[in-house]
Amino acid sequence: MENWHHNHTFGQDKRRPGESRTIIVIGLTAITMVVEILAGIKYGSMALLADGLHMASHAVALSIAAFAYIYARRNAHNNQYSFGTGKVNAMGGFIGALLLALFALFMAFESVVRMVNPVEIIFNQAIFVAVLGLVVNGISVFILGVDDDHHHDEHAGHGHDHNLKSAYLHVLADALTSLLAIVALLAAKYFGLIWMDPVMGIVGAILVARWSYGLLGSTSAVLLDHQAPSKVLEKIKMVLESDEDTEVADLHVWSIGPEIYSAQISIVARNPATLTEYKSRIPETLGIVHISIEINKHLETE
Repeated sequence: MENWHHNHTFGQDKRRPGESRTIIVIGLTAITMVVEILAGIKYGSMALLADGLHMASHAVALSIAAFAYIYARRNAHNNQYSFGTGKVNAMGGFIGALLLALFALFMAFESVVRMVNPVEIIFNQAIFVAVLGLVVNGISVFILGVDDDHHHDEHAGHGHDHNLKSAYLHVLADALTSLLAIVALLAAKYFGLIWMDPVMGIVGAILVARWSYGLLGSTSAVLLDHQAPSKVLEKIKMVLESDEDTEVADLHVWSIGPEIYSAQISIVARNPATLTEYKSRIPETLGIVHISIEINKHLETE
């Protein structure tokens, strides 16, 4: 019976590269957060204090991503998870995307408020805060650096570490906010274009909202068992229907973790091959780690 049993960890018990990188970025963000909050309190700068609290919100989001990595790894052997803990990765990314959406709404709201009721800007301190934030977030973006995996269907959203992408988008949103703020503050200080500050805030909110929308789509597809990309489905049908009298009657392939799938297949054939033969036809490169095949013998009718 040992040949028929297998575990369902599917590599989720291994430490993913994104986990270490996320923890490093949390440390950087937390240190900057503490320095800005303490400096804001000591020097009475609302700009420093506000940016410190803003960094705190992203530290929370990054901590959720780190928790998702650790939880998935430590519970990989828990039999209560039918197909392992791979979807914890997508769940972490989904929560991160929701926080990004809230961040975008807050940016837009604050920008509109400042358009209606402009506030006095202390330019030198505000620019210093923005530059400091850009430097820290630039380093964080470099550390997390997500390379899109072109081997997978990007639009289907199954081939990425969604948790890492969520963390990456959070620090990228921070870096974008700092960059737009620097442009707006310099324009306001030297050219008197005070309206640039809230306008840049709205531009940033729109971009962050687009990132959030894309990540929500890709992670929800995993969480809701969306079918695998058409290329994967077509390849499976092609290799299984290589016999003239064989037909794939039912095919379900869904993501159970980053770059891995589970498949449930129903085959109808006049002269069926063995279960082992059918399984061996499916290329390992497709990332299908759990396969259930139902074989039905086609009965001739007069």
